[in-house]
Amino acid sequence: MHAPFHHRQVLLAMLITTFVHVAVAEDAQLPTISVTAPPLVDSQTLNASTVDKEELRSMAPATSDTASLLRNVPGLSLQGAGGVSSMPIIRGLADDRLRIKVDGMDLISACANHMNPPLSYIDPTNVSSAVVFAGITPVSIGGDSIGGTILVDSAAPEFAEAGEGLLTRGEIGGFYRSNGDARGGNVAATVAGEKLSLSYQGSTTKANNYDAGDDFKPKGKAAAGRGSLDGDEVGSSQYKSTNQSVALGLLHENHLFDLKYSEQDIPYQGWPNQRMDMTDNDSSQVNLGYKGQYDWGGLDARVYNEHTRHKMQFDDDKLFWYGSNSGAPYVDGEPCTPSPGKEGCAAGMPMDTRGNNVGVTVKADIPLSQRDLLRVGVELQNYDLDDWWKPSGKGMWPDTFRNINDGERDRVALFSEWEAEWNREWLTQLGVRGERVDMDTGKVQGYNAMYVAEADAFNAADRDETDNNIDLTALARFTPNAMNTIEFGYARKTRSPNIYERYAWSTGGMAMRMVNWAGDGNGYVGNLDLDPEVAHTVSATLDWHDARQAKWGLQLTPYYTYIDDYIDTKRCSTANCLKSNTENLTSKDSFVYLRFVNQSARMYGIDVSGYVPLAENTPYGSFTATGILNYVRGENDDTDDDLYNIKPLNAKLAVVHRLNSWTSTLELELVDEKTKVSQVRNELETSGYGLVHLRSSYEWKQVRFDIGVDNLFDKFYDDPLGGAYLGQGKTMSGTGVPWGVAVPGMGRSVYAGLSYMF
Repeated sequence: MHAPFHHRQVLLAMLITTFVHVAVAEDAQLPTISVTAPPLVDSQTLNASTVDKEELRSMAPATSDTASLLRNVPGLSLQGAGGVSSMPIIRGLADDRLRIKVDGMDLISACANHMNPPLSYIDPTNVSSAVVFAGITPVSIGGDSIGGTILVDSAAPEFAEAGEGLLTRGEIGGFYRSNGDARGGNVAATVAGEKLSLSYQGSTTKANNYDAGDDFKPKGKAAAGRGSLDGDEVGSSQYKSTNQSVALGLLHENHLFDLKYSEQDIPYQGWPNQRMDMTDNDSSQVNLGYKGQYDWGGLDARVYNEHTRHKMQFDDDKLFWYGSNSGAPYVDGEPCTPSPGKEGCAAGMPMDTRGNNVGVTVKADIPLSQRDLLRVGVELQNYDLDDWWKPSGKGMWPDTFRNINDGERDRVALFSEWEAEWNREWLTQLGVRGERVDMDTGKVQGYNAMYVAEADAFNAADRDETDNNIDLTALARFTPNAMNTIEFGYARKTRSPNIYERYAWSTGGMAMRMVNWAGDGNGYVGNLDLDPEVAHTVSATLDWHDARQAKWGLQLTPYYTYIDDYIDTKRCSTANCLKSNTENLTSKDSFVYLRFVNQSARMYGIDVSGYVPLAENTPYGSFTATGILNYVRGENDDTDDDLYNIKPLNAKLAVVHRLNSWTSTLELELVDEKTKVSQVRNELETSGYGLVHLRSSYEWKQVRFDIGVDNLFDKFYDDPLGGAYLGQGKTMSGTGVPWGVAVPGMGRSVYAGLSYMF
């Protein structure tokens, strides 16, 4: 175990920060700099896609899922999950293959089904900026990831101008969406002087199950679950979430300190593509940051701690168990008397998780000359995870199942990045990053004697793993004239396995079904012998635009990635797996049991985006056409199988109309049929479809009003990234609908949002 290593990391970071600050403070002649709202990334940053602030505001009333704010970024799609917890996919790579930072914190999902992904910890109304790096990511921004980086931040501290007096401002808003009866509100307030700033943000959202565009299953529950669902109602898609934060900012000359405390409470969130639902997710975060400017350059440091307490169980649309001849039911780990129909004695299947995440980052930007900029930094992270399942009868007793016992994943990284602006035409960036990942876990146990042999074998194995990873990037930007830009480069990126990929240990069918963040209904077991993934990516972006980059533009980005030791799956062949599914090795039409394995894979594709004016300054306003087209292909080179959850060819075409304070958009979304699917997972094929969306916003003084309609014609479609439908019925031994039903997309939804700024 690495408890001493944890303390060494934190101490080292504190010493580095203190030493650098003291060393430069003694002799430096500090320039006069007003630090009020530092940019998320430098305007020169290579390979970055920034979401426009107006787009962030206009989409917030239409969604409670922060990841969906990124849906118009070229190359990015969304994997279906809970109503506030979808997961971004960048060019076919998702979840832990991406580095996602929220307010500078590297957040990790503390759940075997990844029900609390990083972007679920910030409400859409609190997002002030969002930047996406696809594929080739600078080493100063990316690490322990192979697909890209996403940076999402809330608003920076605000301060009063000199002589202005006390600054007070705030916002209150609310929204309603017809599909699922979704509603919510948000409030924000700031009180600040010239040196000190105090702010509060709070938001809450709640929704019932949503409806598809048409019936996709029989009405009711074939598996005799409680209640009845209409044929178009998507079971287990309800949710409720509340987020609050208090932030303090301190500005002294060219030094900015920010301290934020945040809390999240999700009392329930259904999962239509999982056998379980989230029945509680409580998180607390403490986040301390510093930015300073010196005569030698800039210093950026951050220390944070995030603690998550997460629970899963069957919610109302999924079936509880009421006693068994193989053992009495339990409630909260204590036996109770069976009584069918008495909820207080429902056995269910409680699953508990506790995660603790401590991180430290220290970065310095050092101008070496007018041409050269050096970035150096150190990053430390300690992540601890416990995952246990209390006894509940039905063979799941009398002991507590220890899925992950004192799991640890500790990282320490050093990076150096040289950026050179050779002339007006050429900008280059070279970076190297070294990272050490130490992983370990304690001894495990099953519910009873049936699990002893596997638990003993796992406990006797060497579970202490250390990976020494190297990342390399080489990027260049060539600007031959004011209307053309070319960016191109190469990256070697490395990701070590997550805790579940290495340490999920039981091949019992029930236990494997509880390890699945893919949403495909299959069961998974870890592999102690997994090696880190190593991705080699080449890409180029060709950018044509008007001289001011304001009227028209066209971008093409072809790319190719080859991944050594890609963590894919193969069918599990142990006795437990075959006992749970006798045709596990050959089945093509059922849920199966899979083991994580290293194989090789390749991904290639192209992203296209552009905009062009249709009419300007007419009596009816201005009209602009926009478009995005994405194509990605993923293949397993070892098996010739297709990779899982790759979105087929898709495009969005829109016309944006602006007239005075009105901005309106008519959008056509087109998605091709999905026929390239993962055979090893029995992934479902889906048909192609087209959707029409409308949205409009109006601003008058301090008031903003948003209205829109998603899926205007109530079109029925299967979400190609939505996974398998497991939203109702007896999900552990068979759903309320037959195998082969995909999670459908949402039908027509009319929404409206109103906000008042003061």
